[in-house]
Amino acid sequence: MLAISPAQLDRVLQPVRVRYPRQGLATTRPGTLLRGQVPTRGGPPDTRKPGSVEADTVAHCGNTTAGDYVNSLTFTELFSGWTENRAVWNKSRHAILGQLKALEEKAPFEMKNFHTDNGTEFLNWALYEHLTGRKMKVPFTRSRAYRKNDNAHCEQKNWTHVRQLFGHERFEHSDLVALMNDLYANEWSQFTNHFKPTFKLRKRDQRGSKTVRVYEPTPQTPYQRLLASPDIAAASKTRLRQEHALLDPFELKKNIERKLKNFFTVLGNLDREATKS
Repeated sequence: MLAISPAQLDRVLQPVRVRYPRQGLATTRPGTLLRGQVPTRGGPPDTRKPGSVEADTVAHCGNTTAGDYVNSLTFTELFSGWTENRAVWNKSRHAILGQLKALEEKAPFEMKNFHTDNGTEFLNWALYEHLTGRKMKVPFTRSRAYRKNDNAHCEQKNWTHVRQLFGHERFEHSDLVALMNDLYANEWSQFTNHFKPTFKLRKRDQRGSKTVRVYEPTPQTPYQRLLASPDIAAASKTRLRQEHALLDPFELKKNIERKLKNFFTVLGNLDREATKS
């Protein structure tokens, strides 16, 4: 067990995972008061210029949504794929708003519009006034009910940036929030945004009854896409280059694994203490 590699473990466990899939539970509760104020997005999102943002939450509730538990907030910019994650306790609207304000200040781009699902953590007056009450209003749109594909870019990152990192376990201890954010805001953000290239969809061609997706010929990291964009301020590009020059992907990966090991050790200890009490 100590010598086996993660890739070999995936190959050995693949038949079992197919037979017993783990699925996250849906915890979105519709926010009805603001549905008339926040319009649905008309047509596909504009990914040609930076600034379009999608947000969603992931529940670390295990097999039941009862009780209190940690949630992860996913904040994705559509042009570059730049993604930030933060953990919050019970996804209260005030916690979500606080994290969104912090992420907006940290982001190397200016947010031009904001899109979410219909959950009450987003469809509330505090967030609505934060976006629309400023001097330069940020258009706020929501997905159509029961259409997860309306928030597809962010839903994809929920899997690659949250579930593949922390899995489907239940995190019912508030002490875990700080540990998760220490990883999310530092090594995980730097590794995924500076060193993980992705293909970007260029267009869809209708060929008879089939839709053929055409992608960019070369994958790029979010960092590379932002540097190549003429819509990003020179000062932001300078900060990005300075940060990138100090990063080592191999060292980041080691620290990610170290922090994950510590996190799940703490989780196990907290679970055992809770069982005893």
